Amino acid sequence: MNPRRFFSTLGLGVLWLAAFLIVPSLIMLGYSLLTRTDLAQVGPPWTLENWGRVFGYDALFREWVPDNLRVLWRSLVIAALSTLLCVVMGYPLAFYIARQEDRRKQMLLLLLVIPFWINFLIRVYAWILILRPFGLYPSTAATFLGMVYALLPFFVLPVYASVEKVDWRLLEAAQDLGASPLRAFLAGVVPQTLPGLIAGVLLTFIPALGMFVVSDILGGAKTALIGNLIQNQFGQAGDWPYGSALSFLLMGAVLLGLWLYARAAGQKGLEELL
Repeated sequence: MNPRRFFSTLGLGVLWLAAFLIVPSLIMLGYSLLTRTDLAQVGPPWTLENWGRVFGYDALFREWVPDNLRVLWRSLVIAALSTLLCVVMGYPLAFYIARQEDRRKQMLLLLLVIPFWINFLIRVYAWILILRPFGLYPSTAATFLGMVYALLPFFVLPVYASVEKVDWRLLEAAQDLGASPLRAFLAGVVPQTLPGLIAGVLLTFIPALGMFVVSDILGGAKTALIGNLIQNQFGQAGDWPYGSALSFLLMGAVLLGLWLYARAAGQKGLEELL
């Protein structure tokens, strides 16, 4: 293969992945094997103690305390439920927007993305003023609400793009052959929107799994997620080796979820990529 042609097609992508994914991951892996000193510095000796702490082994007391795994499980559940709420709310919304006339459609899309014009932290803090009179702040319910509010546009937009390309003649053909409206929709329309649905789920679930701002502000100490635990290690605790190991735990959970979802959805291309 011509080296110039290879670099012009794949070379820039490989360099981008190497610079912003592979190299930072290797640096983080190196940090996870180091030791935090008494002065909050990081250095030798090399150790696997941080990885033991990730999976719940306390080297000081020599016992298993799987608190991190509980936090990870809580994060997975909240991310999955938030994604499910986005699917329930966003899937019909995408169809509603796509079926409107052009002028109204543009207005609805503008209303969908206009919150991005305001700083994310300001929008999250605004929910405190809304929820506090109803006694919902801080709480797990407030965290769910904040997650769905923040991530719903990321689900709706790719689904809307798929709905725009739907061939509605398949729906009419299924109805002409005697299928009920629901069966005709499931057989003739849903498969055409599957790429957008999968993209929307991934764009919702992955940020929800690692998000810490919403749970920190709206959930407080009642809803500590894996993202909060990682942020605390790199912030207040100053334990970068432990935070790096926790980050790899989160990365592994995300990749495992992507792989399982790819198998279930039959997306061979994504499965080969992972």
